[in-house]
Amino acid sequence: MKVEDPLGLLLSVFVFEPITQHHSPIELIRLKMKKTAILGFGNPVRSDDAVGCEVIRLLKEKLEPLPENLTIIDMGTSAFEVLFSLKSHDSIFLVDGVINSGHKDGSLFKLPAQEISASIQDDPMVFLHSLKWDQALSYAKKIMREDFPDDEITVYLVSITDTKLNLGMSQTIEKAAQTLTDKIIHDLALYESHGKNL
Repeated sequence: MKVEDPLGLLLSVFVFEPITQHHSPIELIRLKMKKTAILGFGNPVRSDDAVGCEVIRLLKEKLEPLPENLTIIDMGTSAFEVLFSLKSHDSIFLVDGVINSGHKDGSLFKLPAQEISASIQDDPMVFLHSLKWDQALSYAKKIMREDFPDDEITVYLVSITDTKLNLGMSQTIEKAAQTLTDKIIHDLALYESHGKNL
């Protein structure tokens, strides 16, 4: 997928909007979290394609113990059937690597709602061991039907090029995964603080 950036969606330098609470972002998430699922996509044995899985690992580590209303799923090692568990969630965050974005490795993107809606397909072709974020959303919409939270979907993408068979990611993508993890924690807390879609 070619990721264009006409609206300045490239998030190489994140803007961390102030949180107007007297709690840290993690404390705020624990106090007020609505039922949210975060899914990380990628292949853990294909070098930088593991970035979505790495963000999930870092989130689990930083948010341990996980808040009751937060589900974090590594889609790189999970079965397709986990999409059925999304049925009771109010919001969904997705993280994936994107190749051929036209931007340097490690560039971070946050897709707008209209781009996400346009990516949902009626009947996507999938291979069960290489499910990508847009395919997962397409099937989640079919599974959840009227419960699908159309305006509560957030997609984060990391620009990658190296998807060769290899364990471990490049330092650039490891750093991007750290930055994106912090941004997701901040965005979750900001949403809870301001009660607005990000």
